[in-house]
Amino acid sequence: MRIRSPKFAFVVASIGAAILLAGSPGSARAEESKFDWKQASGTKLVVMLNKHPYADAIIKRLPEFKELTGIDVEYTETPEENYFDKLTTALASKNGNPDVFMTGTYQLWDYASAGYMEALDQYLNDPTQTNPDYDVKDIFEGVLNGGKWDLVPGHQTGTGSQWALALGFETNILAYNKKYFDEKGLKVPKTFDELYSLAKQLKDWNGAGSYGVAVRGTRNWATIHPGYMTTFTNAGAKDFEIKDGKLISALDQPLAIEITKKWAQLVKDGGPPAWSNYTWYQCGADFGAGKAAMLFDADILGYFQNVVSPDGKKGSDQAGNIAFAPPPVMKEGDPAGANEWIWQIAINKSSKQKKAAWLFMQYFTGKEHGTWAAINASVVDPPRKSVWDNADFKAVMDKAPGYLETFNTIIEHTSVKFTPQPFFDESTTNWAATLQKIVLQGADPKSAMTELAKSITRNTSKLKLEQPEKKPSTSK
Repeated sequence: MRIRSPKFAFVVASIGAAILLAGSPGSARAEESKFDWKQASGTKLVVMLNKHPYADAIIKRLPEFKELTGIDVEYTETPEENYFDKLTTALASKNGNPDVFMTGTYQLWDYASAGYMEALDQYLNDPTQTNPDYDVKDIFEGVLNGGKWDLVPGHQTGTGSQWALALGFETNILAYNKKYFDEKGLKVPKTFDELYSLAKQLKDWNGAGSYGVAVRGTRNWATIHPGYMTTFTNAGAKDFEIKDGKLISALDQPLAIEITKKWAQLVKDGGPPAWSNYTWYQCGADFGAGKAAMLFDADILGYFQNVVSPDGKKGSDQAGNIAFAPPPVMKEGDPAGANEWIWQIAINKSSKQKKAAWLFMQYFTGKEHGTWAAINASVVDPPRKSVWDNADFKAVMDKAPGYLETFNTIIEHTSVKFTPQPFFDESTTNWAATLQKIVLQGADPKSAMTELAKSITRNTSKLKLEQPEKKPSTSK
């Protein structure tokens, strides 16, 4: 991210030649001369971070950012269970604090709709504010599009304004205990039926209480988005559809019911005994301890369990025994994709320090920091293609068998699979509660999903499916 100095020959060139050079629209050096990392020197930023390896990488590099820009950064780092409540309260105050914040794609739909987020297009397109080496096209399309939306409920991500940029993202795939699979000659499941059969077979595989596959189960949106939503959309099911100009839940459709029934059976026969209490943390802990033979969740969750640091410190008891594979599909040969989760950063619409905030954003989503963080700070998955092509990064990832191959297999079909709409948190929480009723209480999947669809539609059918009126920019 270093600014290249003009060569001496250009310094001593004639004034006329310099004028010609500056006026040439194709000159990269002329464009570069318009951008200055020190343009907001002396500014103080307030940044709100979720506790995560991506945030830790930012914190470690704040001295380099200060040296480059002259900008001071005050930050908070909050555990995820409290983070979004704290962030929502802060943004709603509209007092400009924080200036920059971490968010997820799904929360973006609420925050952008509420007018809490600054659109980034004006900065990306301004050569005086954006480093010409930033190269937004280097970011995977599906990941970049996860921060782009036109604010129209029911319209998919990828159109409209860019509201946020990715620090890193997660695909939801299958991780498995390779050591055990190899010892027993087990075949890695390629289809959902194979996954179900194997998970059921592996009950008590490693002692009483061990089980086949770790999946989440709390009454929370986070239960829906990893393995379940990946399976749901790979099968062709949809969460919403637009009918007669209204956004209608599609969870009562036959395919949605069938997939939900299959998932519930997987949980009953091959999932965690205390499934309804399982979050990211419990799933990862069980898999890392050898209690779960497989994990159908975020790729990085399995990765963290498999890590062995240079000093020999293990991420879990099973570190070194874990491998990775694409998510099972309904029919072998079907393209495998994944629902993705993206940790992003964004600018508070009420910030009084937007110029400095943008410099912070582009530094910590740029190539130089992204490469450093992926190699040195466990930032997987990095959002830039150039990092995945980096030999040092490949060497790091080669220690996770199947990880790179799986990523390359699914990335083309990986994207945000949910339909954007501002009732996301409420609708997915109720979706998770319905899944609990089916699994724990034996509720009929068709009746339960039909009732769920009706309750969701009561909210979403009232939404205006049109482009909001644009307001003048207040950027500073």
